[in-house]
Amino acid sequence: MILVLGAGLAGLAAADRFTRAGRQTLVVEKGASVGGLSRTVLHNGYRFDLGGHRFLTHDASIEALVRNLLGEDLVQVPRKSQIYLRGRYVDYPLCPANAVAGLGPATAWRIFSDLGREKMKGLRHRRPPVSLADWVIARFGRTLFDLYFKEYTEKVWGLPCERVSMEWIARRIDGLSLVKALAHSVCKLSGRNLHTLTDQFLYPRLGIGQLADRLADRIAAVNPVWTGTEVLKVYHGDSRIRSVLLQNREGRREVVADHFVSSLPVTTLIDRLRPEAPAPVRAAAAHLSYRSLVTVTVMVGRERITDVSWMYLPEKRIPFGRIHEPTNWSRAMAPSGRTHLVAEYFCTRGDRIWERSEQDLVDTTVGELSRLGFFERREVMDAHLLRVPHAYPVFEVGYADHLKVITEYLKRFENLQLVGRTGAFGYLNMDHALASGIRGAESILARTGTAVLRPAGSSARPLALPEGRPA
Repeated sequence: MILVLGAGLAGLAAADRFTRAGRQTLVVEKGASVGGLSRTVLHNGYRFDLGGHRFLTHDASIEALVRNLLGEDLVQVPRKSQIYLRGRYVDYPLCPANAVAGLGPATAWRIFSDLGREKMKGLRHRRPPVSLADWVIARFGRTLFDLYFKEYTEKVWGLPCERVSMEWIARRIDGLSLVKALAHSVCKLSGRNLHTLTDQFLYPRLGIGQLADRLADRIAAVNPVWTGTEVLKVYHGDSRIRSVLLQNREGRREVVADHFVSSLPVTTLIDRLRPEAPAPVRAAAAHLSYRSLVTVTVMVGRERITDVSWMYLPEKRIPFGRIHEPTNWSRAMAPSGRTHLVAEYFCTRGDRIWERSEQDLVDTTVGELSRLGFFERREVMDAHLLRVPHAYPVFEVGYADHLKVITEYLKRFENLQLVGRTGAFGYLNMDHALASGIRGAESILARTGTAVLRPAGSSARPLALPEGRPA
């Protein structure tokens, strides 16, 4: 039997692969629903994600999986992103005309002059970049770094840019340079080889959680998926994970399995191990952290507020960092004639933002959005707040050394696979998370012998799950 810990996209993709291979599998998830960060909330007829989650991939097999799951419910959405800077809206990626109009000729000239200077420096010997500041200044120049990247990055991560590893921004920007952005905007290049420049993306009609729900439904037709189930202890011995102690509303139960797939935060996994991990491993885990998220969704009694898919707000005087309007992604996300804005607060669990009361955060959000001119207070019909721990791994300079200590230790467990953003401590987009789960499953199947895959959607007799031991 295979036990999958965590029902985010990575865990579900692994369980789906096992199920199609005819393997007895149990999926457990601490939350009340599947999907992890990629889930959709339904509140009084409004649907919204935990921040915007577009689907985009270059992997034909992952795209085929998603299209097979969603069929006609997968819609194509035009992308339009903006940055709110100094009271003006600037398109992202930058184009020359918009930069001049939005930032003014003097600022635009400094941006492009900086770019030229940095390119000239690149022709000479330059120290390899270590931090986000090093990488961005080399790619975009000091002016654009100070204007946008510095404040936005420090708002997202709660760290000075000099302490944020370049790995995050290099992956997030995904090969983008200002030269390529300008070429894209001026020459109307397709940008298909640059995720950041893509003009369109795919999205489930009823929100990103529809993808996780379809995966879970396909698994649950054969194998059990337990939500509201927390992992308390992970028992091991002789280089193998032996069993896991679970707790849900039915009580505690120890479940024995042959193989384990974990998308739990890797720091949580280390904490749950019994016997405890060695002191150096626990010390390394203490140096890794996750950034949390608070979303405030404001429902408004009108058809539309903006025409953008995302808007970034880097200035620290604005308390949230990003907003999006779900009905610009799918009209089915709100009742007819109404819309809503989702504001994202980046924070750390237990800090000032995380601990603020729901009413305080809602009042702050409504006040700030109305001050920015998105709507008038009298138009607000409802609001909803959600707190999301372990949203993003924090890539602080030096994190890779600590992560290596942990992963080298966990490699000794021959029947354990780490998958997903939180499980593998990597900044994975949705397609990468799905691929991570599938690769983890295939690694186990390759070692144990792979059964013939059932066609997707084929009927099968549910597999019997042996009772765990009450604890």
